[in-house]
Amino acid sequence: HGIRRALISVYDKTGIDEVGKALERAGVEIVSTGSTAEVLRQAGCHPVDVEEVTDFPECLDGRVKTLHPHIHAGILARQDSPEDFAQLEQHGISPFDLVIVNLYPFRETVASGASADECIELIDIGGSALLRAAAKNHASVAVITRSSDYSQVIHAVESGGFSLDQRFQLAARAFRATADYDTAVAEWFAQLDTDTLSLTGTRSHDLRYGENPHQSAAIYHIQGASGLAQAELLGGKAMSYNNYQDTEAAIRAAHDFSDPCVAIVKHTNPCGIALGTDLTHAYNKALACDPLSAFGAVIATNREVTQECAEAMRSLFTEVIAAPDFTAEAVKILETKKNLRLVRLGNWQPSSQQITPISGGFLVQDTDVFQASGDQPENWELVAGQAAAADTLEDLLFAWRASRAVKSNAIVLAAGRATVGVGMGQVNRVDAARLAVNRAGERAVGAVAASDAFFPFPDGLEVLAEAGVRAVVQPGGSRNDDEVISAAAQAGISLYMTGTRHFSH
Repeated sequence: HGIRRALISVYDKTGIDEVGKALERAGVEIVSTGSTAEVLRQAGCHPVDVEEVTDFPECLDGRVKTLHPHIHAGILARQDSPEDFAQLEQHGISPFDLVIVNLYPFRETVASGASADECIELIDIGGSALLRAAAKNHASVAVITRSSDYSQVIHAVESGGFSLDQRFQLAARAFRATADYDTAVAEWFAQLDTDTLSLTGTRSHDLRYGENPHQSAAIYHIQGASGLAQAELLGGKAMSYNNYQDTEAAIRAAHDFSDPCVAIVKHTNPCGIALGTDLTHAYNKALACDPLSAFGAVIATNREVTQECAEAMRSLFTEVIAAPDFTAEAVKILETKKNLRLVRLGNWQPSSQQITPISGGFLVQDTDVFQASGDQPENWELVAGQAAAADTLEDLLFAWRASRAVKSNAIVLAAGRATVGVGMGQVNRVDAARLAVNRAGERAVGAVAASDAFFPFPDGLEVLAEAGVRAVVQPGGSRNDDEVISAAAQAGISLYMTGTRHFSH
């Protein structure tokens, strides 16, 4: 059926004037509220104020305006039901064919640091009720929740209305919008009530497949967040499931440092992490750690990629380069590699919580962050050997921070603020030490090492000592700490204990 009567009440007025004019040209009666009605009038439309329909003024500072039977009965009436129409006629109510509503910006208000009272005022009641009512009655009513669908409205007005399938799809979007909105409110209240946690995201698009070709996959984004899901793909093929996994790991590794940093990651483990005077310097050092494994890896930086850096990166086959931004010259260089994905992160922010699914539920923990106490060298305890010189201490701090990006059990060897050997994901710490030493080769001589958790026995530290490592940092806390300390002292190694650990499973 055609569109004869529409209700419009929007917070975001973008594009609503054009919709109003299209409805007006088609002779559609427009009912509207407050500031929305004013925008429509400025566009030359003649909306009817809601209070004329309800015969009751907006009140409580706008908290109550559309919550009225003359509005909701007009939305919920089934237009194929003679009984419903008889009741509408009895009460002098006209039906609606179209509802256009978008909600107060609750997430954005919370993100702005607004007060609790301000956030509560941005909890939309009437708008959510209108959307749910229209979506429930999609057999009779079309519901629009976002400005990107306004072109559909204009086309429908000109072509005789929406099809049932279109109304169904629009209703699904409306229910997703209200679910996401309710989740945002619930998550905000959950700061005080930890008994429940609701999760919702909007499907961005399907992925070609998941971790393996026989697995289906999709990516969802959380409204108001600023992370990898919201990043802009500047060029190259679409991101795969594994690309997203590796890129997230690489971004986090690169952003663990304030100096120019490059992280090269494969299968969520670093092939190399390095700091430099600039990104090009850092990239060359990171690549030197394990150039064989870097083939087909993901690169992330914590600085804008420049022309010079892009030239350096161009020769390596990589899947993804993720950076806060790219200069125009860098994009021009890198886009010649047609399969290379360039990901512009913008103002990337890490998630405050980490959520891991398990069968029947999920685990939630605060995202691991560096502690003000144990993650600062001035708070470390020197338990063996001589105090490290300034440059050695700088390398120890780098290795310690880099170890967080490595799957446990993790051992990181570093020199010159760059990894030279990484032992990752081993089921015992001595094997992790052996792997790191083997990967470093001769570069282990004079290097420093970090262990993401304590050495349970002295054997892991002895592997490092035999390879020529001169200083080690580790959390401590093992029952065998005394034996580990004794082995370090005997080998002439400077051994520091942090009191904190950084497992990554």
